[in-house]
Amino acid sequence: MSFKILSNQKLSENVFQMDVEAPLVARARKAGQFVIVSVDEDAGERIPLTISGANPDKGSIRLIYQRVGKATAQMAELDEGDAMGYVVGPLGQPTHIEKFGTVVCVGGGIGGAPLLPIATALKEAGNTVISILGARNQELLILEDDFRAVSDELIVLTDDGSYGRKGLVTEPLKEVCSRNPKPNFAIAIGPTIMMKFCCETTKEFSVPTQVSLNTIMVDGTGMCGGCRVEVGGETKFVCVDGPEFDGHKVNFDQMMKRMGAYKVLEQKAFDNFKDHKCRIGLKK
Repeated sequence: MSFKILSNQKLSENVFQMDVEAPLVARARKAGQFVIVSVDEDAGERIPLTISGANPDKGSIRLIYQRVGKATAQMAELDEGDAMGYVVGPLGQPTHIEKFGTVVCVGGGIGGAPLLPIATALKEAGNTVISILGARNQELLILEDDFRAVSDELIVLTDDGSYGRKGLVTEPLKEVCSRNPKPNFAIAIGPTIMMKFCCETTKEFSVPTQVSLNTIMVDGTGMCGGCRVEVGGETKFVCVDGPEFDGHKVNFDQMMKRMGAYKVLEQKAFDNFKDHKCRIGLKK
């Protein structure tokens, strides 16, 4: 089966948005689910990517990815008309969507990509949606217009103050939680340290909080065991039990230690890819 690339555009310095033909996935996917993709059909790295959008009529899904390793660097070099080796999904448990009342959605950096379909679904369910988006600088901020379209209130921050408010997402999150009435529900997706402190903030106000732990996944099907996390004192597998969990029960410190397990190998693969020079036809 061919997974034709319909578009592959750069959103910021190392963030790209790819629309790929996958009609079965487009029809079946729900907010919060992901796919496993590979650039090569028979070999190559398999990586999980959250489905950030879908067009069932067109038979396409949207993937937003950050160029950080070999596989994503290969994806960034693909053009419209090229094809992915395979796209498998939808995988993972979909987000539980209901009418909570007022929901605050917090996205940090690339975390805005998996957060967008969830915020959209929450709005369609009749919730009042307050979105908080943060990035290191204006260049790295993504999907602002998309969030504005589905949010009743949007707060944008950058670490360096180059756009929006200067500061961290936990600051406006605390302000929103201090309102009377306070939000009925919160969801935070982004760097692990960001999610940890968002959960500490909402816990202070007893606001139920969901987090997506997609960043720790490797295999995506429950076979490798690389995505083990502790939630409420129990071992969970992010790819099959999640990727979303009660953020007030996640052992973030343990998760951050586990996330460093593959960094050396990932960096080596990326460096080899960058330094590769085609030697076909050259004399030894």
